[in-house]
Amino acid sequence: MTRRFLLACALVPVFASHASADCPVGPDFAPQIDALVAQLQVAPDEQAARGLAAQMWEIWLDAPDALAQSMLDEGMALLRMGDMGASRAALTELIAYCGAYAEGYNQRAFAAFLSGDYEAALVDLDRAIDLRPQHLGALTGKALTLIEMGRGDEAQEVLRRALDINPWLAERALLEGPLERDI
Repeated sequence: MTRRFLLACALVPVFASHASADCPVGPDFAPQIDALVAQLQVAPDEQAARGLAAQMWEIWLDAPDALAQSMLDEGMALLRMGDMGASRAALTELIAYCGAYAEGYNQRAFAAFLSGDYEAALVDLDRAIDLRPQHLGALTGKALTLIEMGRGDEAQEVLRRALDINPWLAERALLEGPLERDI
């Protein structure tokens, strides 16, 4: 057995015992996200935009409590190791515990996308976007997923929504037609 498999098996009972516990409501980061979006929209260049986007990621990756953070960290570590099944299982436990935490859905969608399970990725991306409409990672992930599914027109709509938030996104290279505003 691999070390990853053994680690995943060892963590399931730990996470499962907490799945019925109540996840606390995390801090309301909406004012910080709104301020970062406003700054992104007037960012003078791609480097400035990258710094602002990194600040957004810090917020999105800040789980509501220590247990949720450990679940997220574990799911992401398994994803980085290439164990998509174990990653999805760990992130499913996170979602069971913190159903209103958008990043759990976004990361599970990424693992599903990398596994080629685009339908599951799309469901999770839609939920992440419902919870955090300005989540650039979920928006660009949805656009890429739709492209993989051969749904280019829908992908273009989602991509334009993401570019309305951050016109400096690297994914703007996938845009068909002009961007509504110059950068």
